[in-house]
Amino acid sequence: MDRKVLGREGEDKAALYLEKKGMSVIVRNFRSRTGEIDIIALHGNILVFAEVKNWNLHGFAQLEYSINDQKQRRIIETAKFFLNSHREYKEMIIRFDVIFIGKDGAVTHLASAFSEHV
Repeated sequence: MDRKVLGREGEDKAALYLEKKGMSVIVRNFRSRTGEIDIIALHGNILVFAEVKNWNLHGFAQLEYSINDQKQRRIIETAKFFLNSHREYKEMIIRFDVIFIGKDGAVTHLASAFSEHV
């Protein structure tokens, strides 16, 4: 299957999963010059920036291979761009999640998978 199609299917499954958990997906595939965020969702007073990964090759202990420091920095910079251009969310708590979609379709959600280091 084409990687783009597979990625889109994974994002669809992740968005549905988040909605079933009570979150409201507000943006999908948000892009800026610094990168892309797959899903941005609201969960109460928390703004969730979620990276979706189809993860068939390694176990979840191998997180650093899927979301390395460089990828985390790009996501964080893109989140900052989003927040600067959408001031209505400036008072919200932010969280960076990773959602893994397994080869069998299983969803594993790592809430607060990483954070910004200051």
